[in-house]
Amino acid sequence: MKSEQDMTLWQELEWRGLVYQTTLTDPSILENGPATFYHGFDASADSQTVGNLASMMIDLCFLRHGHRAIVLAGGATSLIGDAGGRDKERPMQSIETINHNIECAKKQLQKIYGLYNFTLVNNIDWTRGMDVLDFLRDIGKNFNVGEMIKKDYIATRIGEGGNGISFTEFSYSLLQAYDFLVLFDRYNCTVQLCGADQWTNCLAGVELIKKKRGAESHVITNPLIINRSTGKKFGKSEEGAIWLDPIKTPPYKFYQFWYNIDDESALEYIKIFTKILPPEYDEMVNEFNQNTSSRSVQKYLAYNVTEMVHSGQVADDCVSVSQFLFGEKKISDLSSDQITMVLSMITVIDYTGEPLLDVLISVGVAPSKSKARELINSGAITINDTKITEENYIVPNELFINNVCIIRKGKKEYFGLKK
Repeated sequence: MKSEQDMTLWQELEWRGLVYQTTLTDPSILENGPATFYHGFDASADSQTVGNLASMMIDLCFLRHGHRAIVLAGGATSLIGDAGGRDKERPMQSIETINHNIECAKKQLQKIYGLYNFTLVNNIDWTRGMDVLDFLRDIGKNFNVGEMIKKDYIATRIGEGGNGISFTEFSYSLLQAYDFLVLFDRYNCTVQLCGADQWTNCLAGVELIKKKRGAESHVITNPLIINRSTGKKFGKSEEGAIWLDPIKTPPYKFYQFWYNIDDESALEYIKIFTKILPPEYDEMVNEFNQNTSSRSVQKYLAYNVTEMVHSGQVADDCVSVSQFLFGEKKISDLSSDQITMVLSMITVIDYTGEPLLDVLISVGVAPSKSKARELINSGAITINDTKITEENYIVPNELFINNVCIIRKGKKEYFGLKK
């Protein structure tokens, strides 16, 4: 099977669909030797999302091909907030909150990058003590306000019907450009990676390095990832953002997010979010097209991303829980950790010995006693692996595993009882 090294870096980036715009006229210069690149991340939340994960996957491509990574935490710029993609200014956060968020992100980055080394920097380190007059003389004089207000996101904010923009947000692109200059000086960093919505901000850095140092630097943007079935920006569910933190997004919910991706998007995402290579990909696509109902691509995607973000054991647990919830496994087949995972996804109520008829009503499975009787008499109710047809059934102690049991209505509706 082909390895990554059988493709050049640029060939791999293009095959994975990770290039949108670039200042490179000859991408082959990336093959001339190790380059130092960087990407920055917003530190306004205590966890990265699956949207941020796309940037990390691009970093991994560069790292696999021998390049050096700098990850820039926006400790300073997160205090200001990027105006791009927003129709109003966001609330300010404290330095303590930002620092906590950076520490959380560091742990997630280390998990994703694995054995690959990277340098984590924080732009608060070179902006905290910066003299405003020096900044205006040395950096600000290199930017033309007339050109800056032509940027789409600024023009939208200051145009008719816009909410306006503060000078604080307006200055964001100058600070981002300064970041690139600092990294160029300190680490010989010559490539910035970013999302397509950051293109104009990143170009400001390229121009600043050219004006101040007379040197060449480059930007590569990745396309904004879109859910093909909804047309919306990737990374959110009906309940909100999908986080890498297992507390904010439980692992099984994380797994299900990927499992429920539509077919067209899944075929795109496995190239972006996994390490799959062309031969395996082509084989998978051929098999999938013969039987799309198998959801083999979604299963591959869900397992591999969950394994990378959480662990192989967690991914295995998610598979077993999924098989249970879809009737392919019995509760007796599950480990205690897997049962706990099931319980985290369903409603659980305390059981005090009342008949099953009353339990179905109290948990909301049946709106009335007549409907509850109908469900029981039709064989639609199962406790653990046992079908129950007696409406006055009292759940015996032996059906409780670790003090809980799981009741299923039909094929896919579950709730739990706890003693």
